[in-house]
Amino acid sequence: MTPSPGAVRPRGGEGHRRVRAGAMSAMFAGLALACACALAQTPSPVVATPAPAAASKPVVASGAVPDEATKQVVLNKLRALYGAAAVVDRIEVDGSLIAPPNWREHVGNVLSPSLQQVSQGELRIAGNAVTISGQVGNEAVRQQVASDLSTSLNSTYQVTNRLRAAKVNVLQATLANRIVEFESGSATLTSAGAAILDELVAAWSQVGNRPVQVVGHTDSAGGHEKNVALSYARASAVKAYLVSRGINASTVTAQGAGPDQPIADNATVEGRARNRRIEFRVL
Repeated sequence: MTPSPGAVRPRGGEGHRRVRAGAMSAMFAGLALACACALAQTPSPVVATPAPAAASKPVVASGAVPDEATKQVVLNKLRALYGAAAVVDRIEVDGSLIAPPNWREHVGNVLSPSLQQVSQGELRIAGNAVTISGQVGNEAVRQQVASDLSTSLNSTYQVTNRLRAAKVNVLQATLANRIVEFESGSATLTSAGAAILDELVAAWSQVGNRPVQVVGHTDSAGGHEKNVALSYARASAVKAYLVSRGINASTVTAQGAGPDQPIADNATVEGRARNRRIEFRVL
């Protein structure tokens, strides 16, 4: 008797070894993306394995598919999404495997640009069952990615959405890429810097009593030790200002990262200006 997709059955001569129809996996581990995708039957449980650390934006595709054409559809889709150099092919072809009708087409549809919005996750297709997990930027994206999967498939497929929406850092959102400014070379806030902090105080109620780290950063100009000290002094000045405006001092800590965590190129004036910043981390 032919098993239905996703069924468990013994395979000849393998005793208690169990196989699953309709399962394959692919690990996407890009700059912010780690997503595994199961696609056709595997002769053993699927293990999604990250590519070597030296690889750039590694995408490891592993498992078994029923024919070479399906394998090429999967690889071509992944290469189009993440770049040919990023895809590591560990897919096996097993002609004895059985997949649902038009399975190759549906698999191709599922590997869409929506997956690029998922980080640290897994997309698994076992027969007609599709499960996606991982993290996305917000609730709207969480729902949209799952919706895109559903609309790319027919009604015989069931999509389970296990995506997590990232928590919004309301303080960084209020900061909105602006820089809390200080007098040159000092930890004295400018009037513009104080005005931005006043906006943060107004938004602080949404944080509640959660601990917040105020982290000072500098550019790379000057000595390292001096920059670390200056970044800490500026973070401490921000904390003191916030406390003077009613923020609970016990919930705020100050740290100085100096030039060690740049977000832009220190070789340019614009880049150095962006690196001289205050960051708020809600824990």
